[in-house]
Amino acid sequence: MDAKLQAAETPLANMPVKEITVFKDGHAFVLHEGLMPVNNRGNVVLDYLPRPIIGTFWAYTSDPRAQLSCVTTEQRVVSIDHTALTVPELIEANIGKKVQITDNYNKSFQATILRVPARDSDELDRTNPPNTPDQLPQKSQLVLLQVDEGVKVMPLDRIQQITFLETPQSDFAQAEFRPAMTLKLDWTSQKPSAQANVGLFYVEKGIRWIPGYRVEIDGQGNALLKLQATLVNELADLQDVKAHLVIGVPRFKFEDTVDPVSLQQTVARLSNAFRSSSRSAYAYSNAIASQVAGDYDEMFRSAEGAADRQAAGLDLGPEVSGSDKNEDLFVFTLDHVTLKKGARMVVPLAEYKLTYQDVYKLNIPFAPPPEVRYRFNGSQQDELAKLFSKPKVKHYIRMKNNGEYPITTAPALILRDGRLIAQGMTKYTAIGAQCDLELTTAVDITLDLKDLETNRQANAANWGGHSCDRFDLAGAIALTNHLTKTIDLEVARSILGNIDDANQQGEIEQIGGHGNNWMAENAYPYWWHWYNWPYWWYRFNTIGRVNWKIQLEPDQKLTLQYNWHYFWDW
Repeated sequence: MDAKLQAAETPLANMPVKEITVFKDGHAFVLHEGLMPVNNRGNVVLDYLPRPIIGTFWAYTSDPRAQLSCVTTEQRVVSIDHTALTVPELIEANIGKKVQITDNYNKSFQATILRVPARDSDELDRTNPPNTPDQLPQKSQLVLLQVDEGVKVMPLDRIQQITFLETPQSDFAQAEFRPAMTLKLDWTSQKPSAQANVGLFYVEKGIRWIPGYRVEIDGQGNALLKLQATLVNELADLQDVKAHLVIGVPRFKFEDTVDPVSLQQTVARLSNAFRSSSRSAYAYSNAIASQVAGDYDEMFRSAEGAADRQAAGLDLGPEVSGSDKNEDLFVFTLDHVTLKKGARMVVPLAEYKLTYQDVYKLNIPFAPPPEVRYRFNGSQQDELAKLFSKPKVKHYIRMKNNGEYPITTAPALILRDGRLIAQGMTKYTAIGAQCDLELTTAVDITLDLKDLETNRQANAANWGGHSCDRFDLAGAIALTNHLTKTIDLEVARSILGNIDDANQQGEIEQIGGHGNNWMAENAYPYWWHWYNWPYWWYRFNTIGRVNWKIQLEPDQKLTLQYNWHYFWDW
């Protein structure tokens, strides 16, 4: 018998997941632990290889009689029983049985199946060059049959029909490569126990949770906030597991590099947080790491990101737009979670009362000056005309988070008296802070926006050989409240240029300027790069913004006025 195959027939243990910490971005901190069988060498051999982030894989033993000396991973040749589905497989499953065979010439004869010739792994090791990787046994396409005349050698593809003269076996053993992890235990000259309590933990991509809120408002400033989680499991079967669902994702240095212990080129995004009071905390005791000292930046630079395509194949559900990594960590704990790989689960997490107030907002963004706009093509100008033609007032509820938990970035369903009002999205809101949740367009708040040029001064400013004209403009936003109640309205008007003054106690901001960060890269509107803005523009012009906070009584009309200017070099 193949020595390698015989050694591999020792059963491989399957260590269960005991605890898991799940992050919203699809990564999980996984803890396996259990009383595992020990082989005749005193080691624990597992049939599961994780795909951890480098430096996050640790193994340990809590058995007082043993110490963990090392962890090895390899592909092993294992004998696996299968149901025979083809004629060659049935022949291999019934060595020694009497049969009647009909060949492709319709000639029949009786025989006893002797064997199917094969080169086993030991023979391949002897005949292959040194350091050749292990190979599976090579089976021939022949079968040896005992007939009256002697031993008949027959190609399998010439057998047209076979009749078993004895009850046939339906199972046959087939050698396969299977990944195996060996936890080598040092029993310090003692006789190894039949079992040992061992564990391992790591960070891997494959399971995520998607938060969702239900906000029930009463119209009087009181809200009931309900949070539920949708678990998407593409990692492993979970059976009676303690699960920690984390708000927030910390950043780690090697989030794009897979640990070589996995024997695979897969990459996950790193996340790692868990309660110090949980079982995960103990896992750091008596542990051995897969990581050694070295310059990982140089060592794994070529591998970083290369295997992201395979990891990206996991279907972990939709991303919530706007979710970021600056949220403070907070953990919801679920006990007795059972969820098979590939399954989904929706589970309620929290419910608490909040207070809110109705707020109306109007945000009018800046537009390119006419001197720039005429340089755009027709479709671009049409797109800008649609973008800036009809600004609208939006209705929000401003919730005060006076609950016990932070509010995370998530879809939110808003209801009043059991009727659906809208669906919006919450932003991360710490305990004690406020967040605005959009409800709908306030069609009963009408407005009229006008911007007019009031003056033009030639050669008003000179710099670096550029002589710029100054354009003075006046703007007015006429608002009317057609509701039957007084509203709180917040108006923000942005312009390209410099704001001179504003009425109604408007607060003026000038963003950027010469020598400063004129504008954050991610804050540019999408049309900004349609034009190659000259350097002198940033020397003379900034982004101006006026913010008003006003109250409008029923049927009240109010006009917000502002004046500004900008410079242009023809």
